[in-house]
Amino acid sequence: MVWNVTFIIGTRPEAIKLCPLIKIFSLSNYFKSRVILTGQHSSIVHNVVELFEIKIDDDLQILKQGQTLGAITQLVIKKLEIEFTENFPDMVFVQGDTTTAFASSLAAFYQKIPVAHVEAGLRTDSIKEPFPEEANRRFISQIAELNFAPTDNAKNNLLKSGITGEIHVTGNTVVDALCQISGKLRRIIKLKNLDDKKLILLTVHRRENWGENLQKVILAIKEIISINQDVIFFIPLHPNKIVREPFLKEFLNNSQVILSEPLDYISLLSVMKKSRLILTDSGGIQEEAPSFNKPVLILRNKTERIESIESNCAKLVGCDKSKITKFVNELINNDKIYNKMSCVPNPYGDGNASKIILEKSIEFLKKKNN
Repeated sequence: MVWNVTFIIGTRPEAIKLCPLIKIFSLSNYFKSRVILTGQHSSIVHNVVELFEIKIDDDLQILKQGQTLGAITQLVIKKLEIEFTENFPDMVFVQGDTTTAFASSLAAFYQKIPVAHVEAGLRTDSIKEPFPEEANRRFISQIAELNFAPTDNAKNNLLKSGITGEIHVTGNTVVDALCQISGKLRRIIKLKNLDDKKLILLTVHRRENWGENLQKVILAIKEIISINQDVIFFIPLHPNKIVREPFLKEFLNNSQVILSEPLDYISLLSVMKKSRLILTDSGGIQEEAPSFNKPVLILRNKTERIESIESNCAKLVGCDKSKITKFVNELINNDKIYNKMSCVPNPYGDGNASKIILEKSIEFLKKKNN
């Protein structure tokens, strides 16, 4: 018996977390896979799938300048209706909480195709934090017949919401991705002469941090570098002008701040590995950093990755200038506090998530076809 499965990828985080799964499915005699890009992110997704040597079957190329969330949702559903009619799968895999993931799961549901949700069950319990991700993942949970929860906390969230699909705890496939490409990490040219410096990686992009919150982060950076001459911030600039221009205005010629264009996956991991600590509002970085033993200060008021907080490898600081400054100074100057946060096993798994998902998918489809 060979089943047809379709993997839908829209953004770089989805690509990173689905590529290890796609690879293991491609090696199984039980499956024939199709990989569809929606185009929600463009070149940066292609860079990831090329890194993992994944073959793309179709690119829907939905991205247009100034596009709204509603327009993305509409286009994904419309184009996947055609795709599923021409190449009807036995199951569709979506990952996470993006607009691509939500719209793809809805498109599959409309054609009565089972949806498998990778990284299911993450919750902040605040419908607009993060926006629109919290709502997206709740919607997907109601549709999915297979829910692959990365942790026990995620499983409990799904149980509390009364979903009807199967739930399996697997670990997070982001750890699988790190295991697969760890040998390809490289030294970044810009960082060659910084061995005597304390490097801090900072990434920020979420809508809720635009405007006033971003200015608070900038003020915190200015205070930190004014009192710590051995600190260097590395800031990959987001393509969105709303995010990048405030950093360019404040730090373009500052010797303690390296402003970079967006980094490819390998480069970002390489900087992460070189850094002493990380400030971020990204979800994926919260999961990756523990594998490098890097403390994380989360630039959000809530996180769906509560395991990072519980295991003490991360702290929630929001965009509070005083909190950011306080905790950065502690992690820079107090080795005892630093070691307590950095010497923590990754709470998101051991690199076997893809294998478990493969096994549970086979079991599910065997039961469905009996």
